[in-house]
Amino acid sequence: MDNRTNTIAGWVLAGGIAALGLTIVSGMVFHAERPEKMGYPIEGVELASEGGDAVAPIATRLAAADVAAGENVFKKCAACHTINQGGANGVGPNLWDTVGKPHAHVAGFAYSDALKSVPGDWTFEALDAWFESPRRYAPGTKMTFAGLSDPQDRANLIAYLNAQGSNLPFPAPPAQPEAAAGEEVAGDAEQGEANVDQSIPTADIEDRAVPNPAAPSLDPSAAVQAEEKAGLPKSNR
Repeated sequence: MDNRTNTIAGWVLAGGIAALGLTIVSGMVFHAERPEKMGYPIEGVELASEGGDAVAPIATRLAAADVAAGENVFKKCAACHTINQGGANGVGPNLWDTVGKPHAHVAGFAYSDALKSVPGDWTFEALDAWFESPRRYAPGTKMTFAGLSDPQDRANLIAYLNAQGSNLPFPAPPAQPEAAAGEEVAGDAEQGEANVDQSIPTADIEDRAVPNPAAPSLDPSAAVQAEEKAGLPKSNR
Protein backbone atom coordinates (compact mmCIF):
# COMPACT_ATOMS: atom_id res chain seq x y z
CA MET A 1 0.00 0.00 0.00
CA ASP A 2 2.81 2.36 0.93
CA ASN A 3 4.73 1.45 -2.22
CA ARG A 4 1.70 2.22 -4.42
CA THR A 5 1.21 5.59 -2.68
CA ASN A 6 4.84 6.46 -3.12
CA THR A 7 4.67 5.47 -6.79
CA ILE A 8 1.63 7.68 -7.43
CA ALA A 9 3.21 10.57 -5.55
CA GLY A 10 6.39 10.13 -7.57
CA TRP A 11 4.51 10.21 -10.88
CA VAL A 12 2.56 13.31 -9.82
CA LEU A 13 5.78 15.05 -8.82
CA ALA A 14 7.49 14.05 -12.07
CA GLY A 15 4.50 15.26 -14.08
CA GLY A 16 4.57 18.61 -12.31
CA ILE A 17 8.29 19.01 -12.94
CA ALA A 18 7.82 18.10 -16.63
CA ALA A 19 4.96 20.58 -17.02
CA LEU A 20 7.03 23.33 -15.40
CA GLY A 21 9.97 22.56 -17.66
CA LEU A 22 7.79 22.61 -20.78
CA THR A 23 6.32 25.96 -19.72
CA ILE A 24 9.76 27.48 -19.31
CA VAL A 25 11.01 26.09 -22.64
CA SER A 26 7.90 27.19 -24.55
CA GLY A 27 8.22 30.67 -23.04
CA MET A 28 11.76 30.88 -24.37
CA VAL A 29 10.73 29.75 -27.86
CA PHE A 30 7.42 31.58 -28.30
CA HIS A 31 7.39 35.32 -27.45
CA ALA A 32 4.07 36.86 -26.48
CA GLU A 33 5.00 40.34 -27.74
CA ARG A 34 2.62 42.82 -29.34
CA PRO A 35 3.05 42.84 -33.12
CA GLU A 36 4.42 45.96 -34.76
CA LYS A 37 1.21 46.36 -36.79
CA MET A 38 -2.14 45.05 -35.62
CA GLY A 39 -3.91 42.84 -38.11
CA TYR A 40 -7.33 44.25 -37.14
CA PRO A 41 -8.57 46.58 -34.41
CA ILE A 42 -9.48 44.97 -31.08
CA GLU A 43 -12.12 46.66 -28.99
CA GLY A 44 -10.56 48.39 -26.01
CA VAL A 45 -7.02 48.16 -27.39
CA GLU A 46 -5.48 51.30 -28.81
CA LEU A 47 -3.58 51.02 -32.04
CA ALA A 48 -0.05 52.30 -31.94
CA SER A 49 0.65 55.12 -34.35
CA GLU A 50 3.14 54.54 -37.12
CA GLY A 51 6.41 55.39 -35.45
CA GLY A 52 8.88 57.56 -37.30
CA ASP A 53 6.50 58.46 -40.14
CA ALA A 54 5.60 62.13 -40.28
CA VAL A 55 1.84 62.64 -40.63
CA ALA A 56 0.69 65.43 -42.93
CA PRO A 57 -1.46 68.14 -41.31
CA ILE A 58 -5.20 67.50 -41.38
CA ALA A 59 -5.66 70.46 -43.78
CA THR A 60 -3.37 68.79 -46.30
CA ARG A 61 -5.14 65.44 -45.95
CA LEU A 62 -8.58 67.03 -46.22
CA ALA A 63 -7.57 68.60 -49.54
CA ALA A 64 -7.16 65.06 -50.88
CA ALA A 65 -10.07 63.54 -48.93
CA ASP A 66 -12.63 61.26 -50.59
CA VAL A 67 -16.16 61.59 -49.21
CA ALA A 68 -17.22 58.25 -50.70
CA ALA A 69 -14.27 56.54 -49.02
CA GLY A 70 -15.23 58.28 -45.78
CA GLU A 71 -18.74 56.88 -46.05
CA ASN A 72 -17.21 53.42 -46.26
CA VAL A 73 -15.09 54.11 -43.17
CA PHE A 74 -18.23 55.24 -41.32
CA LYS A 75 -19.55 51.69 -41.50
CA LYS A 76 -17.31 51.01 -38.51
CA CYS A 77 -19.29 53.64 -36.58
CA ALA A 78 -22.80 52.72 -37.76
CA ALA A 79 -23.29 50.10 -35.05
CA CYS A 80 -23.37 52.85 -32.41
CA HIS A 81 -24.22 56.07 -34.28
CA THR A 82 -26.84 57.38 -36.68
CA ILE A 83 -25.91 60.25 -38.97
CA ASN A 84 -29.15 61.17 -40.70
CA GLN A 85 -30.93 64.41 -39.80
CA GLY A 86 -33.24 63.81 -36.84
CA GLY A 87 -31.83 60.32 -36.29
CA ALA A 88 -32.18 58.75 -32.87
CA ASN A 89 -29.35 58.41 -30.43
CA GLY A 90 -28.01 54.93 -29.95
CA VAL A 91 -25.07 53.72 -27.94
CA GLY A 92 -23.50 56.95 -29.20
CA PRO A 93 -25.13 60.27 -30.12
CA ASN A 94 -26.58 61.15 -33.52
CA LEU A 95 -23.81 62.73 -35.60
CA TRP A 96 -25.78 64.97 -37.97
CA ASP A 97 -24.30 68.50 -38.18
CA THR A 98 -21.49 67.71 -35.74
CA VAL A 99 -18.45 69.45 -37.25
CA GLY A 100 -17.87 72.81 -35.56
CA LYS A 101 -20.28 72.12 -32.72
CA PRO A 102 -19.22 72.04 -29.03
CA HIS A 103 -18.37 68.77 -27.38
CA ALA A 104 -21.40 67.06 -25.85
CA HIS A 105 -23.80 69.22 -27.89
CA VAL A 106 -26.56 66.66 -28.58
CA ALA A 107 -29.40 67.27 -26.18
CA GLY A 108 -30.65 64.30 -24.23
CA PHE A 109 -27.56 62.14 -24.67
CA ALA A 110 -25.68 61.04 -21.55
CA TYR A 111 -22.10 62.01 -22.40
CA SER A 112 -19.29 60.90 -20.15
CA ASP A 113 -17.82 63.44 -17.77
CA ALA A 114 -14.46 62.85 -19.49
CA LEU A 115 -15.71 64.15 -22.83
CA LYS A 116 -17.74 66.96 -21.30
CA SER A 117 -14.61 68.20 -19.54
CA VAL A 118 -12.68 68.58 -22.81
CA PRO A 119 -12.79 72.28 -23.79
CA GLY A 120 -13.38 73.55 -27.30
CA ASP A 121 -15.43 72.44 -30.29
CA TRP A 122 -15.37 69.61 -32.79
CA THR A 123 -12.91 71.30 -35.14
CA PHE A 124 -11.24 69.39 -37.95
CA GLU A 125 -8.11 69.07 -35.81
CA ALA A 126 -10.10 67.90 -32.78
CA LEU A 127 -11.96 65.27 -34.80
CA ASP A 128 -8.68 64.02 -36.26
CA ALA A 129 -7.24 63.55 -32.75
CA TRP A 130 -10.49 61.97 -31.50
CA PHE A 131 -10.70 59.46 -34.34
CA GLU A 132 -7.05 58.55 -33.90
CA SER A 133 -7.53 57.62 -30.24
CA PRO A 134 -10.69 58.47 -28.29
CA ARG A 135 -9.13 57.31 -25.04
CA ARG A 136 -6.10 59.53 -25.49
CA TYR A 137 -8.23 62.53 -26.52
CA ALA A 138 -10.60 62.17 -23.57
CA PRO A 139 -9.12 59.84 -20.93
CA GLY A 140 -11.95 58.03 -19.19
CA THR A 141 -14.39 58.25 -22.10
CA LYS A 142 -17.09 55.58 -22.35
CA MET A 143 -16.39 55.15 -26.05
CA THR A 144 -14.68 51.81 -26.57
CA PHE A 145 -13.69 52.28 -30.21
CA ALA A 146 -9.93 51.72 -30.54
CA GLY A 147 -9.36 54.42 -33.17
CA LEU A 148 -8.24 54.73 -36.78
CA SER A 149 -4.50 54.39 -37.32
CA ASP A 150 -4.58 55.41 -41.00
CA PRO A 151 -4.35 59.25 -41.22
CA GLN A 152 -6.08 59.39 -44.60
CA ASP A 153 -8.95 57.20 -43.35
CA ARG A 154 -9.49 59.79 -40.63
CA ALA A 155 -9.48 62.63 -43.15
CA ASN A 156 -11.95 60.79 -45.40
CA LEU A 157 -14.25 60.13 -42.45
CA ILE A 158 -14.13 63.79 -41.37
CA ALA A 159 -14.92 64.90 -44.92
CA TYR A 160 -17.94 62.58 -44.97
CA LEU A 161 -19.05 63.75 -41.53
CA ASN A 162 -18.73 67.38 -42.62
CA ALA A 163 -20.95 66.67 -45.63
CA GLN A 164 -23.75 65.53 -43.32
CA GLY A 165 -25.27 68.86 -42.33
CA SER A 166 -22.16 70.88 -41.41
CA ASN A 167 -20.63 71.77 -44.80
CA LEU A 168 -17.89 73.93 -43.31
CA PRO A 169 -15.07 75.06 -45.61
CA PHE A 170 -11.91 73.04 -45.24
CA PRO A 171 -8.88 74.87 -43.85
CA ALA A 172 -6.30 75.88 -46.43
CA PRO A 173 -3.32 73.51 -46.62
CA PRO A 174 -0.10 75.02 -45.28
CA ALA A 175 2.09 76.66 -47.89
CA GLN A 176 4.97 74.60 -49.17
CA PRO A 177 8.35 75.85 -47.87
CA GLU A 178 10.34 77.96 -50.32
CA ALA A 179 13.56 76.18 -49.45
CA ALA A 180 13.23 73.89 -52.45
CA ALA A 181 12.95 76.85 -54.83
CA GLY A 182 15.93 78.56 -53.21
CA GLU A 183 18.01 75.41 -53.49
CA GLU A 184 17.12 75.13 -57.17
CA VAL A 185 18.25 78.71 -57.88
CA ALA A 186 21.47 78.14 -55.95
CA GLY A 187 22.06 74.94 -57.89
CA ASP A 188 21.64 76.76 -61.21
CA ALA A 189 24.12 79.43 -60.10
CA GLU A 190 26.66 76.81 -59.10
CA GLN A 191 26.22 75.04 -62.42
CA GLY A 192 26.80 78.32 -64.26
CA GLU A 193 30.00 78.91 -62.31
CA ALA A 194 31.17 75.40 -63.16
CA ASN A 195 30.54 76.02 -66.84
CA VAL A 196 32.58 79.25 -66.70
CA ASP A 197 35.46 77.48 -64.94
CA GLN A 198 35.52 74.73 -67.55
CA SER A 199 35.50 77.12 -70.52
CA ILE A 200 38.61 78.71 -72.09
CA PRO A 201 39.26 82.25 -70.77
CA THR A 202 38.57 85.03 -73.26
CA ALA A 203 41.99 86.62 -72.75
CA ASP A 204 43.72 83.33 -73.63
CA ILE A 205 41.67 83.05 -76.79
CA GLU A 206 42.68 86.56 -77.88
CA ASP A 207 46.36 85.88 -77.19
CA ARG A 208 46.45 82.63 -79.17
CA ALA A 209 47.19 84.04 -82.68
CA VAL A 210 48.02 81.37 -85.23
CA PRO A 211 51.04 82.43 -87.34
CA ASN A 212 50.64 82.53 -91.14
CA PRO A 213 53.09 80.06 -92.70
CA ALA A 214 53.28 82.24 -95.88
CA ALA A 215 54.58 85.27 -93.99
CA PRO A 216 58.36 85.97 -94.35
CA SER A 217 60.60 85.10 -91.43
CA LEU A 218 61.76 87.95 -89.29
CA ASP A 219 64.80 86.03 -87.95
CA PRO A 220 67.91 88.40 -88.33
CA SER A 221 70.40 85.54 -88.83
CA ALA A 222 68.31 84.16 -91.69
CA ALA A 223 68.37 87.59 -93.35
CA VAL A 224 72.18 87.81 -93.08
CA GLN A 225 72.61 84.38 -94.63
CA ALA A 226 70.38 85.36 -97.52
CA GLU A 227 72.46 88.51 -98.20
CA GLU A 228 75.72 86.54 -98.19
CA LYS A 229 74.35 84.02 -100.68
CA ALA A 230 73.26 86.79 -102.98
CA GLY A 231 76.68 88.55 -102.77
CA LEU A 232 75.15 91.66 -101.42
CA PRO A 233 77.01 93.88 -98.99
CA LYS A 234 76.29 93.23 -95.41
CA SER A 235 73.58 95.37 -94.00
CA ASN A 236 74.33 97.64 -91.09
CA ARG A 237 73.39 95.53 -88.08
